This record gives sequence, structure tokens and C-alpha cells, in this order.
Amino acid sequence: MGNLLKVLTCTELEQGPNFFLDFENAQPTEGERDVWNQVNSVLQDSESILTALQAYKGAGQEIRDAIQNPSDLMLQEQAWNSVCPLVIKLKQFYSFSLRLEEALKSLLQCLTCAPFTPTQHLEKEQALAKQFAEILHFTLRFDELKMRIPAIQNDFSYYRRTISRNRINNMNLDIESEVNNEMANRMSLFYAEATPMLKTLSTATTNFVTENKTLPLENTTDCLSTMASVCKVMLETPDYSSRFNSEDTVLFCMRVMVGVIILYDHVHPNGAFNKSSKIDMKGCIKVLKDQPADKVEGLLNALKFTTKHLNDESTPKNIRTMLH
Repeated sequence: MGNLLKVLTCTELEQGPNFFLDFENAQPTEGERDVWNQVNSVLQDSESILTALQAYKGAGQEIRDAIQNPSDLMLQEQAWNSVCPLVIKLKQFYSFSLRLEEALKSLLQCLTCAPFTPTQHLEKEQALAKQFAEILHFTLRFDELKMRIPAIQNDFSYYRRTISRNRINNMNLDIESEVNNEMANRMSLFYAEATPMLKTLSTATTNFVTENKTLPLENTTDCLSTMASVCKVMLETPDYSSRFNSEDTVLFCMRVMVGVIILYDHVHPNGAFNKSSKIDMKGCIKVLKDQPADKVEGLLNALKFTTKHLNDESTPKNIRTMLH
């Protein structure tokens, strides 16, 4: 990211906090270090997960050949042997989502707990805030890639259809030690989602609120709305955005902003689009629309298709119009 330290002032946002949030250089304090190390052990594997997903080619041709020639056992075996390593890879992606879920819960616990307010937490524990942003950045990148790879669901569907027949034919079933039926069921639900990582984080955030009944809901929603406000102002203020070292910084902020909006929408009873929302949705959407269309299409789709309250009657019509 660029070397920006962004300050929000109360004149810029009616409810905006007044502090620097350093997405690039924040280093953990002693008080943050234990959680930072735990989350970092997850985040350090994120790039290799994205690289593996980007390289995913699928077994489309082998599957087509096998389906078109059902009596050719050699083609059946070729297809099966092509799909099995891919299913192992898909299990790795799914397993990473579970690790990411635990990392998110650890960060939420730190950034929302008493005696500090969420805004004070984000100001004082910037290394953890940066990791929170990095989780959201990864999540949106993963889901954007996944949506462009239909082979994932095709391969996994073929695997599920074929495994029972293979059991009967005594073909290679070593994979069942890696992906048993229960795991396959959970993976199937995961990959059926258009944005599986975002769904995982949304569910994790909702569960975090449900499980921590003594924690005021506002602690979590204020943490999310503050992050959205930080990113929006960074993006919409030329004096700040012009200092970014690369376009990657702009995309980073947009992904984080969209990610926290979606989490807020799933956790807050009234959602992110209601007039009472602490997120300036009109401003956030405008920030996205001001960017080149090819860079924000996936993010706008995420807001349209993975939020919970967009189509509520309480959502202003102009907000829905802006997104369609």
C-alpha cells in the first residue's frame, strides 16, 4: 500500500472518528502481539491460496470425455484420477476458510471488548485493524476469482456423482481418507455460494454477536461502520488518494470498504442500507461508481447479491437505483 496516514475529522463525517489509521506500517504493540501472531500465521498463507486458486484449471475435458463414453473404463479412470487431486485442492481452500473464520473472531474479540470503544480500539490497536482489513481484502479477492472459475463446481459435482459408483467398481478410493462424506457435504455447501469466503465471514460475525450476549451489538457494528468510513474518506478525498503509491492501494480500500459493509448488513438488525445506518451508503456507492467499471464490477455485485437488507422496504429507492 501507499504511505498514507489518513485522518478523519468530525467535519468530514458527521459521526466520523478523529484518528490516523495506518494500513501499511502499523506494527503490533506488546498488548496486541499474541493475537497478531495468531492471525499472522493464517494470513501468511493467504497469497499461496490465491495463487493456487488462480492456477486452477479444472478437469473439464476429461469429465466430458468420460460422460460421452460411459462404457470406456479407461476414460472413466482418467477423469477420476484428474478430479481427485483437484478435490484435495478444493479441500485446502475450504480448510483455509475455517482458519480465517477463527482469525476474524479473535480480531473481533479484541477490537470490540471493554473498556474501550470500537473507535478507540481501532486507534490504539492499528496492527490488528490492519489485519482485519487484510482478511477482508483477501476474502474479496478469493471470491472474485472463484466466481470466474465455473470448473470448481463442475469438478466437485462430478466427484460427488462418481464416488458411489467408484466404490462399487473398487476404483481408487484413497481420497476418502482425505475427503470423507461429511467433509464433502460441508464443502458442497461452501462452493455452492457465489461468494463463499464472504459468506463464511458474514456467518462468523453473526455468530460472534450471538455467542457474546453480554457484548453490546453496537460494539461490533460501530467497529464495522468506522472501518467503512475510514476507507470511504481515503478514497473520495483527492488530497489523500493522490498520495497512494499504486492503484493497488485504491483497490485494497474499496475491497475492505465493501467487506465491512456486507458484514454490517448481516449483523445489524436494520442493515447497512437503512436511513438509520451509520454507514453513508450513498457515499460509499458513489466512491465505487467513480472508479473504472471493470475494477468495481465484482464489488458492486457483492453488494447486490451478498447483502441481506438491500431489498427491504426501508432501503431508499435511490440506493437501489445506484446499485442497478
